[in-house]
Amino acid sequence: MPPRDYYEVLGVPRNASEQEIKSAYRKLALKNHPDRNPGDKHAEERFKEAAEAYGVLGDADKRRRYDTYGHAGVAGAAGAGFDPTIFADFSDILGDFFGFGDVFGRRRGPRRGSDLRYNLDVSFEEAAFGTETQIRIPRAETCSTCSGSGAAPGTKPTTCPTCRGAGQVTFQQGFFSVARTCSHCRGAGRIVTERCKTCDGAGQLPTERTLQIKVPPGVETGNQLRIGGEGEAGALGGPPGDLYVVVRVADHAFFKRDGTNLFCEIPVSVPQAALGATVEVPTLDGGKTKLTVPEGAQSGTVLKLRGQGFTQLGGRGRGDLHVLVRVAVPRHLTSEQRKLFEQLARTLPVPDLKDRERSLLERMKDLLG
Repeated sequence: MPPRDYYEVLGVPRNASEQEIKSAYRKLALKNHPDRNPGDKHAEERFKEAAEAYGVLGDADKRRRYDTYGHAGVAGAAGAGFDPTIFADFSDILGDFFGFGDVFGRRRGPRRGSDLRYNLDVSFEEAAFGTETQIRIPRAETCSTCSGSGAAPGTKPTTCPTCRGAGQVTFQQGFFSVARTCSHCRGAGRIVTERCKTCDGAGQLPTERTLQIKVPPGVETGNQLRIGGEGEAGALGGPPGDLYVVVRVADHAFFKRDGTNLFCEIPVSVPQAALGATVEVPTLDGGKTKLTVPEGAQSGTVLKLRGQGFTQLGGRGRGDLHVLVRVAVPRHLTSEQRKLFEQLARTLPVPDLKDRERSLLERMKDLLG
């Protein structure tokens, strides 16, 4: 049976970019990796087929020849002419199957633990001024009884008789000398004959750790706090991973935020807008500050209170508080109030359309400084 079209194998169009080809191959290789599908011959064939396709389409010269002449143009470019160096970026996928782990330094020996993620919800005020809080992290930690070896105290793991400590077994398959992870020791190169009773030979134990987290002022939703060494325990004496605390900031009922700047809206009466007034505006720290509304202020007028916004992350100053003035027209009038408004109306000119409020675009420019 003739080989399938390489573009069809990777599931990409013929005009696919280099990155699209690379991403398609990675997805297929991860899905069909033999270590994830033990004993599945179909997955193993799909894995090898994808590797062969990428070996051609991932190389600009081979791809050009393949596009021009088809499989005949790359005879020997895949299979017998297989070059593992082009897969350096995929050593995490191919290491166990093709035995590249020693080349790329990703095989046996101490391995770093996995990183962990924790979503931390904070209030608007906590994000503004910073806070300290405790979190509880479920994770795997090195067993203190066996120090991570998995062997009972007083005993040691023995060399795996199947791979003789190599962690992999090698066999010939066509033109390839294929190395696969040893199924007996699972790549460790050693066997625990007498298991540690505390961890049942795993070398690690599930636990829950309480950590004190300091959230700096000025954080935004999506900011990450990295805490080194607080991730999963490493294997075979490797270092632990890191913990990444991802911050989510709650909304505020009165303030809106854009970076370090705050925005709010305050109502003023018609007389206050016409005559000017001094009003009180709530501040982020729970207090109030005075704001002068100028005479003749219109709805949509934006006034600025400098230094009343959010702290810059890292402590380099604060943003401003932008106050949007909204003129509150009374909905219900007493008879006396109506008479007064009628008297006032007779003395005021009818507004001209040319004297209408500034456009929304102009007001937004004010809001953005």
